[in-house]
Amino acid sequence: METTAQNRSHGGVQSVHTHASAETGTEMTFSVFVPDHAPGAKLPVLWYLSGLTCTHANVTEKGEYRAACAEQGIIFVAPDTSPRGDDVPDDEAYDFGKGAGFYVDATEQPWAQHYRMRSYLETELPAVIGAHFPADMDRQSITGHSMGGHGALTMALRDPARFRSVSAFAPIVAPLQCPWGDKALTRYIGADRAKWREYDAVALIEDGARVLEMLIDQGTADNFLVEQLKPELLRQACKDAGIAADIRMQEGYDHSYYFISTFMADHVAWHAERLKA
Repeated sequence: METTAQNRSHGGVQSVHTHASAETGTEMTFSVFVPDHAPGAKLPVLWYLSGLTCTHANVTEKGEYRAACAEQGIIFVAPDTSPRGDDVPDDEAYDFGKGAGFYVDATEQPWAQHYRMRSYLETELPAVIGAHFPADMDRQSITGHSMGGHGALTMALRDPARFRSVSAFAPIVAPLQCPWGDKALTRYIGADRAKWREYDAVALIEDGARVLEMLIDQGTADNFLVEQLKPELLRQACKDAGIAADIRMQEGYDHSYYFISTFMADHVAWHAERLKA
């Protein structure tokens, strides 16, 4: 692991790192904020998964999480959204290829060799974080935005024992029922829609996956709300399954980091209550 940037901020250290990933076969970049802490102390971890077109840098530079994480004593980890590099296949569209890994393990060519973001985030990067940072890997939570909200919800639903809590900002909740998901999962996973269900939060809940609760913030002025995001589908699935879902419709907010940064401290505090319980 190589440290490429390090800055003191809000009573902690914000850093950016690269490492060679065995899962993606590429160099991967991620950022970590570590609050000041007593020598030898282990801190809980909050993962943040970013959305389409983003890298680790979007939330690192615009997410406004550091003051809240310093106050709560939480490590904040922000990975990239896809593999990168000249040898990595790409697509000219913004919503597929580099920057749009959808947090899946691709099975279709030419994507299968490098686009293994699920395994990278479920296995490889947690091992790196546990080895190199003062992280208590028995206390993890996860959040994300848009495509990253999809990633956070599906990862938590598939492995509720790992994450003490899950939240999301404007998540893609039902990839089987929206154009973004249809495009990405067809090309990454193949035409058999039954194989998509493990990457769809609503389908996972319908198939029996459970978390105790979730926190969702969605802007009413989000231009992707009706066609792509469809929070009402998640609301109904959670109601049917008995999952306590606090889905808050925030009046006038859009899909941008102006929206995310406004409610980031709320999410950090919400996760802190569960990470410290």
